[in-house]
Amino acid sequence: MDPELTSFTQTAGTTLVTLMATEAWQHTRDGLTRLWQRLQPDRAHIVSDELDASREEVLRARSAADQETLSELCLQWQGYLRRLLLARPEAIEDLRSLLDDVDPEAATHAARITQHGTASGRARVYQAGRDMHINER
Repeated sequence: MDPELTSFTQTAGTTLVTLMATEAWQHTRDGLTRLWQRLQPDRAHIVSDELDASREEVLRARSAADQETLSELCLQWQGYLRRLLLARPEAIEDLRSLLDDVDPEAATHAARITQHGTASGRARVYQAGRDMHINER
């Protein structure tokens, strides 16, 4: 799979779940429903219902500080968006435009990056958000 598409759907899924708990939600929901209606009309109603159910879950999870549920919802929507864009790659700009329109900060700031590293045995993991210089002898 295209790494750019993977990165975009990760960011878009997380942004979508974040927007579910904001004032911009109704505009976001309407825009996504219209996008699905245009690209996959047979799935638009299902996606609309999923958006509503997910929003309710987000609101409950946020009030309970349930980060695990929020993370699961991000993964779920990353998957939905990835499958949509794999089937209809031309829609990436429409989705990007919609999310930038309702979340202007996303358009002007770099995406939040999460790094995970696992080392075992005598291995080492080096991670940096930017420049890294390692001098070992």
